[in-house]
Amino acid sequence: MPTTLRRTTLTLPFAPVGPENPLPALAPLDEMHTIDERQRAELPPDMARQVGYAPLRSVLPAPVLDGYTRERAPAALDALVLENDLLRATVLPGLGGRVHSLHHKPSGRELLYTNPVLQPADFALNGAWFSGGIEWNIGATGHTTLSVAPVHAARVPAPGGDGAMLRLWEWERLRDTPFQVDLWLPEGSEFLYVGARIRNPHDRTVPVYWWSNIAVPEQEGTRVLVPSEETWYFAYERRLRRIPVPEWDGVDRSYALRSEFPADYFYEIPREERKWIASLDEHGTGLVQTSTDLLSGRKLFVWGHGPGGRRWQEWLTEPGTGGYAEIQAGLARTQLEHVPLEAGQEFAWLEAYGPLTADPATVHGEDWDAARRHTADRLEEALPRADVDGAFAAWRPCADAEPHTEPADGPDGGLLATGSGWGALEVARGGYELPGTPFPRAAMGEQQRPWTELLTQGRFRDDAAGVRTALTASRPPGHSLVSDAWRDQLECAPSGPLTDYHLGVAQWHAGDRAQAVRSWERSAAAAPTPWSLRCLAFADARDETAGLHPERAADRYLAAMDLASAAGAPALAALVREAVPVLLDAGRASAAADSLDRLPAEYRHRGRFQLLRAQVLLAQGETEQARAVFDAGFDVDDLREGDEVLNETWAAITDEPLPARYDFRMRPA
Repeated sequence: MPTTLRRTTLTLPFAPVGPENPLPALAPLDEMHTIDERQRAELPPDMARQVGYAPLRSVLPAPVLDGYTRERAPAALDALVLENDLLRATVLPGLGGRVHSLHHKPSGRELLYTNPVLQPADFALNGAWFSGGIEWNIGATGHTTLSVAPVHAARVPAPGGDGAMLRLWEWERLRDTPFQVDLWLPEGSEFLYVGARIRNPHDRTVPVYWWSNIAVPEQEGTRVLVPSEETWYFAYERRLRRIPVPEWDGVDRSYALRSEFPADYFYEIPREERKWIASLDEHGTGLVQTSTDLLSGRKLFVWGHGPGGRRWQEWLTEPGTGGYAEIQAGLARTQLEHVPLEAGQEFAWLEAYGPLTADPATVHGEDWDAARRHTADRLEEALPRADVDGAFAAWRPCADAEPHTEPADGPDGGLLATGSGWGALEVARGGYELPGTPFPRAAMGEQQRPWTELLTQGRFRDDAAGVRTALTASRPPGHSLVSDAWRDQLECAPSGPLTDYHLGVAQWHAGDRAQAVRSWERSAAAAPTPWSLRCLAFADARDETAGLHPERAADRYLAAMDLASAAGAPALAALVREAVPVLLDAGRASAAADSLDRLPAEYRHRGRFQLLRAQVLLAQGETEQARAVFDAGFDVDDLREGDEVLNETWAAITDEPLPARYDFRMRPA
């Protein structure tokens, strides 16, 4: 059959992502992939440079997504199906362009780990993320802020006119880089081809990060093979060390279930070697991923067989579901690195995903060199390296082809899904020409409206003289844009409560903390709101350069919560969550308890606030009551990857072993 591309719906149990957190992320969510300066000095010079290059200051301008729960209900999700006579790929354009499924039709095998539910968890840079399939991680170290966001999707002609190609594209907001992912299935091919491109339309160098993350079934006897004899091992002790492949410390680490704790293995692949990674089961069958040489990094992530890793696996899906491991491919050797992309330039490469069958005795034999070379030979037979390079060359002229933007139900219609309006806003500001990835003005909506006013009129309309409706207690201020270009726009605009609020956020993001505080003070003086007061409280609690002011921070958080009663439950919940630890640090446990009592019942009983309640009870000396909260049972819906707050709080209550329900530990005690 010729390659086809069609729209459909996929019904899965789904926990909605929920409302955005209205508080700007003035500090980054804790990202586990960091090392200290002393260890960085011990790395190879090129790696050390990239590990220290352009670390993320915060996830601004992206919003934090922490409004989800663990209550799932069947939901119909928009899906796009790309299919030939051998493979069927199912893509979710409303959830970051995730490849949910890659089905091999002749064998009836699913090549990926497909999660039977969509359960958000706090793994993305900005919170909500879900496991399974193939995800496109761009921006900075970690799971992309686009993990659960819509992307643009359209039909374009495949290279050589061989059927349809699916184009996904968006504007990545952390680094302001447009990117695209083109997927196609040549007729008669057992491999899904993926052409990817990241562009730098600016007049400056930008830091770039990319890792294609592939979830594969984790089974006893499944081995991950890669053309490498050494790997950089990174576990949650936040230490990077070089170890041999496959065996280290008496354990063959190429089998995901043989590690005890979660860990990353970033492989050293010789420059001249073909770039590939495969996950093969006990029968020698599974998935292989290969690419052109630019995508040079390869990685294995394992959850391990310890109780913490097993608990996380259960957390991300439903009981009785098998586990998964991740094989990945990226632009650098490790995920701690960012790569410079020069002004006006682009990175482009091609990936291929497909089935592979090899001799199980050789794959699982004790001779690692023989196992990996045999696997490489089988890959060369199935998909020669020259064919991948040829497909890349054939795709390059197609990358600029303009997608059809007529409705998809028209005779030549190709627009299949619509992403955000942020790319259109940036194109309007910068005047960029981006062939192949249109960002039409029609994509802009209410979130972009005030910024369009600032761009075209030099000010926010509602900050005009005599108008004081832009920033009120009941109306959150919306997304803050923080790039240098937008900060310049804000600095040139007339002062007003909304302008000064957003200017303060941009100044804080740029490291100009003193000016940020002055801007927020002007905003609060003109229009007292929970938004500016919260920013001032955050500065009091966190800005060590200006000196910490815990009492003033506590007072300002209490004042912000007083004003937030009209802002709705999500805003109040976000403030309470942030305020309670500050109140406890200031020795004001009674005020912290009162803050929790402000919450509506549907929030008060959520696990995050039950945990805070236990911490408040501990601070009040009520150890038995804190223990009773744990004994009653709760789940912290937005527990952060690597967060040890549950075991730390339990240890403050009792010396007894941590109950399995709360054991998410990702490193040895």
